[in-house]
Amino acid sequence: MAVLNFTRLQDLIDQGALKGKRVFIRADLNVPQDDAGNITEDTRVRASVPAIRAALDAGAAVMVTSHLGRPTEGEFKPEDSLAPVAKRLSELLGLPVELKQNWVDGVDVAPGQVVLLENCRVNKGEKKNSDELAQKMAKLCDVYVNDAFGTAHRAEATTHGIAKFAPVVAAGPLLAAELDALGKALGAPQRPLLAIVAGSKVSTKLSILQSLADKVDNLIVGGGIANTFMKAVGLNIGKSLAEADLVAEAKTIIDKMAARGATVPIPVDVVCAKEFSPTAAATVKDVKDVADDDMILDIGPKTAAQLAEQIGKAGTIVWNGPVGVFEFDQFAEGTKTLAHAIAASKGFSIAGGGDTLAAIAKYNIADQVGYISTGGGAFLEFLEGKTLPAVEILLQRSAAK
Repeated sequence: MAVLNFTRLQDLIDQGALKGKRVFIRADLNVPQDDAGNITEDTRVRASVPAIRAALDAGAAVMVTSHLGRPTEGEFKPEDSLAPVAKRLSELLGLPVELKQNWVDGVDVAPGQVVLLENCRVNKGEKKNSDELAQKMAKLCDVYVNDAFGTAHRAEATTHGIAKFAPVVAAGPLLAAELDALGKALGAPQRPLLAIVAGSKVSTKLSILQSLADKVDNLIVGGGIANTFMKAVGLNIGKSLAEADLVAEAKTIIDKMAARGATVPIPVDVVCAKEFSPTAAATVKDVKDVADDDMILDIGPKTAAQLAEQIGKAGTIVWNGPVGVFEFDQFAEGTKTLAHAIAASKGFSIAGGGDTLAAIAKYNIADQVGYISTGGGAFLEFLEGKTLPAVEILLQRSAAK
């Protein structure tokens, strides 16, 4: 996977190409709210500000839109409204941000102004990537900017369709940083390239594991996924979560990597309990001593130390998923050890996925991870080697210039 070449918002600013122009920014402002509609966590709104500010400072008339929640197309309800986002955006920018309803057929906005276009998923044809809707939206602007990596794996009218028809298209700084980091990690990695893929089920990460098996030097598996791999090498995993029907797939991945001198490290010790609960007693056991009524809920200290040593030698680290039930402190040591090893590593690290972000927050290492991905689904699909539609159209338009 080569490092990606695409037009960036900054390129257009450097060329003086935004002055007096109408710029349409697709941001990711899908923030969590409480029952009263108050934003409970505003990271995504804050992350959208640099693109908006840069376009305003370059003399553009700026329109911003996003989805919020899962509205029914064509049926606007008050809880679908971006009104709380408009208020927060106005506070962050220090400017009034007017919320525009029914905007598809025309938007009134002047250079130096920013307006927020109401929830784009309320528009009929958005999710089906309707050309008719996309063409109408493209007529609203001179420049289309995609700054929403979190939706890059979806081909929708505001993420893909509009980019086919807008006069000029570019990637915003958030999207560009994400693609640069992913390109650095998977396109031109410093070796050894180490990936940590953990989670409860192999089935949800199988295509990622298969894709990475061709690329990485060390593939650390954790959680329920590790149990399936342990079963594949003939170890007893007791009553641990595993997928018997995917044992053969796990064995294939181990053999495939071994054939080219790469490894899937199998735990040498584990932390077991008799039940899955926050008060369960934790017992460290050698893998050969796991009993039939044991549940494996974390890697053991010897395994964690061995894996931390591998992480310390890695040139590039891709991290998706905690290696144990880190929400319960007695089963959190494995994840904690690896998190601190990643933080201390001199290699470039990129981390993504909701549970991974929760672990990063729990161990307070955010400023020691090379890049933290904002897009869960898009991050995983990129790891799978899939082409992200919203990225592909930007590349096509850049190549066609």
